[in-house]
Amino acid sequence: MAEVRIVKELDDVVIRFSGDSGDGMQLAGNMFSNISATLGNDISTFPDYPADIRAPQGSLSGVSGFQVHVGSKKVFTPGDKCDVLVAMNPAALKMQYKYCKRQSVIIIDTDSFSKRDLEKAKFSLNNPFEELGIQNEVIEAAITTMCKESLKDSGLDNKSILRTKNMFALGLVCWLYDRDVKIGEKLIREKFAKKPEVADANVKVLYDGYNYGANTHASISMGCRIPCRMQKAKGRYMDINGNKATAYGFIAAAEKANLPLYLGSYPITPATDILHELAKHKSLGVKTVQCEDEIAGCASAVGASFAGNLAITTTSGPGVCLKSEAMNLAVITELPLVIVNVQRGGPSTGLPTKSEQTDLLQALYGRNGESPMPVIAAMSPTDCFDAAYTAAKIALEHMTPVVLLTDAYIANGSGAWKLPNIAEYPAICPPYVKEEMKESWAPYQRNSDTLARYWAVPGTEGFMHRIGGLEKDNATGVISTEPENHQLMTQLRAAKVAKIADSLPKQEIEGHEDADLLIVGFGGTYGHLHSAMESLNAKGKKVALMHLKYINPLPHGVEEILRRHKKVVVAEQNMGQLAGYLRMKVEGVHLHQYNQVNGQPFVEEELIEAFTKILEE
Repeated sequence: MAEVRIVKELDDVVIRFSGDSGDGMQLAGNMFSNISATLGNDISTFPDYPADIRAPQGSLSGVSGFQVHVGSKKVFTPGDKCDVLVAMNPAALKMQYKYCKRQSVIIIDTDSFSKRDLEKAKFSLNNPFEELGIQNEVIEAAITTMCKESLKDSGLDNKSILRTKNMFALGLVCWLYDRDVKIGEKLIREKFAKKPEVADANVKVLYDGYNYGANTHASISMGCRIPCRMQKAKGRYMDINGNKATAYGFIAAAEKANLPLYLGSYPITPATDILHELAKHKSLGVKTVQCEDEIAGCASAVGASFAGNLAITTTSGPGVCLKSEAMNLAVITELPLVIVNVQRGGPSTGLPTKSEQTDLLQALYGRNGESPMPVIAAMSPTDCFDAAYTAAKIALEHMTPVVLLTDAYIANGSGAWKLPNIAEYPAICPPYVKEEMKESWAPYQRNSDTLARYWAVPGTEGFMHRIGGLEKDNATGVISTEPENHQLMTQLRAAKVAKIADSLPKQEIEGHEDADLLIVGFGGTYGHLHSAMESLNAKGKKVALMHLKYINPLPHGVEEILRRHKKVVVAEQNMGQLAGYLRMKVEGVHLHQYNQVNGQPFVEEELIEAFTKILEE
């Protein structure tokens, strides 16, 4: 009689794929995410890879990881620690074991645990599990050997065969969590559509991994399933990362504004994928230019804006330093421009593949002179679409450069995203000059409600004009060095940005209205702070969250919320930049701080501990 497998239902599970940079762990993790999203689960992912282009094989510095949190209901973070760790070599085990729960299952490729492999990972004993004190359940599978045996008649060379190991691991994990492996087959065939022999090999090994688990029970007597208990809104969903969502948001905004989209950029981690994605969409009227340096990318975007395009430029913190002169040109000419800063660890080259929020003050004040710019911060991978759309709308309607902050965590991370109905998004209406203005118009003539200057796109008959980096006379638009005029223009530019607050939604909070502790954050930390708030409230605490998407200008209601709560903690991945900014904007408010600068996302457990301590003081 066939043995019946017991399948336990779980609310959520966290899987971490890890191995050498060439082991395909990012692909395996992405595919597991897509399979789970297709089955209706919610997901949150965290790719964690090294900055080395190609670290020595098997070395500690070359370990690449991908963590995915799969939930039966809404999940907000990739999870603190994992339920399953796939460690393709000893280096991965050594570097990634710290992310395991006590009851985690560890999957290893025994073929990659030779004495030489252990030496590369700097193990002193022949038993790495004993050396690390690992008592977890371990699935030991000779993955390399089985892949070679499976594909010995495939006609592929040895290097190509070894590249399929990640699919074996994926198949095994699919068996462990009752995932539909046929969805994985479909994804593989789509990815390798132009290389059918490679697709066939990866599909075969995927099923081999799944069947290995089924036939051996992979040393585990109980399987698990993550059912879908969410009532999702009807529509089409896709797994999307933040950079792709950002690109789509700009395409949608350009379509809504009936403008061509121009991107002037220079490649830099972790922002380059926005350039890559937009370059695929020439059929939608998108123009992309990879310039010779950062300032050229930004300056070309300023020129494209002058010519009547929705203009954007993308970069990370080091690139913003170089773009700042051209950004200021957009400030003084009052041209619409969106500068995307996908934040990474700094200073200087810093941590190119890690995530921080350390560019906030740079975005607010990192330019010469009084040069105010609106600053928006996306809250999640899927929110990057709305944030990009909103940034473009503000830039075009208020004739100003806008800084859109994301970060490496949400730019590379992904979530299940419902394809939007663009008809439901607000109109974008730039303040174009009107025919009746011809007789009295000057370049800095303004809309009395918004203080935005009117936009005369070159070629509009009767509105020939010049603008530039030298200060201009408010009335005539000619160059002016008059002290009173400079004072006036400085105040007008600041007042224009401040007035944007009137068009923003009033700031709201989540959680208890009469909370004993208010958590404040911004940008990509939303998921972790929201989860920490929910966990504390579930324990009987009274906690609320005010998460800022709009930072300059601050929305109406922020000051009232801050003054209403006796205890406020500002949690951010820097040394206190938002806290300092809020103290400047809201005088006399007392703020606690929770700061972390280690290149990694917040850990929910640590947040709960820190916030509980503040509550109990």
